[in-house]
Amino acid sequence: MAKQWKPAPSRPSPETWTGIVGWLRINLFSSPANTLLTILGAGLLLAIIPPMVRWGVFDAVWLGDSRAVCDSSAAAGNGGACWVFVKVRLDMFLYGFYPEPERWRIDLMFTVLGFSLIPLLAPDFFRTGRSQALVGGCGVAVVFLLFGALPAVFMIGYTFAPFLFERVSLWHTPQQIQAGKRSAAATGAIGVFAVVAAVYWSVRLAGVETAALPVSLSAGVLSLCLLFFGRLGLLVWRWIFLFCVFSVFAFFMLVGGILGLPEVETHYWGGLFLTLVVAGTGMGTALPVSILLALGRRSELPVVKTLCVSFIEFVRGVPLVSVLFMASVMFPLFLPENVTFDKLLRALIGVAFFYAAYMAEVIRGGLQAIPKGQYEAAKALGWTYWKMMGLIIMPQTLRLVIPGLANNFLSLLKDTTLVAVIGLLDLLGIAKAAMADSEWLGFTKEAYVFAGVVFWIFCFGISRYSVRLEKKYHTNYQ
Repeated sequence: MAKQWKPAPSRPSPETWTGIVGWLRINLFSSPANTLLTILGAGLLLAIIPPMVRWGVFDAVWLGDSRAVCDSSAAAGNGGACWVFVKVRLDMFLYGFYPEPERWRIDLMFTVLGFSLIPLLAPDFFRTGRSQALVGGCGVAVVFLLFGALPAVFMIGYTFAPFLFERVSLWHTPQQIQAGKRSAAATGAIGVFAVVAAVYWSVRLAGVETAALPVSLSAGVLSLCLLFFGRLGLLVWRWIFLFCVFSVFAFFMLVGGILGLPEVETHYWGGLFLTLVVAGTGMGTALPVSILLALGRRSELPVVKTLCVSFIEFVRGVPLVSVLFMASVMFPLFLPENVTFDKLLRALIGVAFFYAAYMAEVIRGGLQAIPKGQYEAAKALGWTYWKMMGLIIMPQTLRLVIPGLANNFLSLLKDTTLVAVIGLLDLLGIAKAAMADSEWLGFTKEAYVFAGVVFWIFCFGISRYSVRLEKKYHTNYQ
């Protein structure tokens, strides 16, 4: 009987190439040059990190509520940081000069925003409507416990209205247009206009004139989506509500002047709150504008292409400081005497359109990377230009340019510090104002380190989220 042959077991890898020793040898000591660089880098880290940790943690002053604690620690020979300065000025760092009795409005706004973004930024964990409803219910409970019944009523409507809109479809206009009924477009447009007019005059008659225009425009956008689009998904409706409903709610909650809320002018805004407002508004506005600019630059219409190219090249040729200066100082000179724009509004418009030009070039590069066959396949199906772009080309384009868009978002967040040139005090500006206080002179390092750590946390979060999206939607084109 023949004996079955069995191969000898493989010998284990050399010990020097496995485990921690192997990793060190491959990555840090693979050659004489790498060994020298490793030794120099380790020496540099040992010279920098221990003193920084000792200054910021072990020798630092953490407890107290006045400068006397810091002075007594320094007199005792302790040269560490005095984080009491940050502790005492923390409200100023977070809210700026926003009136203290009204700061709950900022907390409410960011609480609603946080529960709105949870299912949008992590859709893999909230795939079902039940899980999203659970998050919404938790949000309603938190708002009720922290802010009372009236904000909770708004939270209920804001959270669960997308579930209703998901199941409502008024999508008759496009079908009628395809059937040859050209009057359907005019009928739909008249219907949207009627909704806007009815909401506008209803709000004015209710005595809230300042809220009439934004509320009516939001109602118009919602009715437009119901009339001219098919049955949209739950996440899509959440995005629509975020841009249309939450933006109006946040504006009137922060500015006030309605429903018995005292009015707070924007020159009182500052600190981290203002930084997030400028960055969030800039990101939310610049991305859709950049998509339109990128499509316009590739358009076959000469006028549209010329206008988009001229705008992009002009904006890319000037620094953001000059754009903010023009928006704040020069732009009001060209307006009629009775027409005024808030300084913060002008800064928001300047930042948004400045970065829209840069994002447009990133998106244009993504459009050029899409294979030509994708365009031809969509045209072969008889799809219109906007349907082709919305369902085939643009989703693939945005997936390809995630790293470039994230880089622009990071730059926008850090460039919010430039609003100080027009008199707006963001987190860094508030830090400088706090350092100028005669009671806390000499704590420059603590203020800048705190501001730097806060910026790093937000930038690192955006960076890691973009990496996650890039891995999730990664596709190789052959």
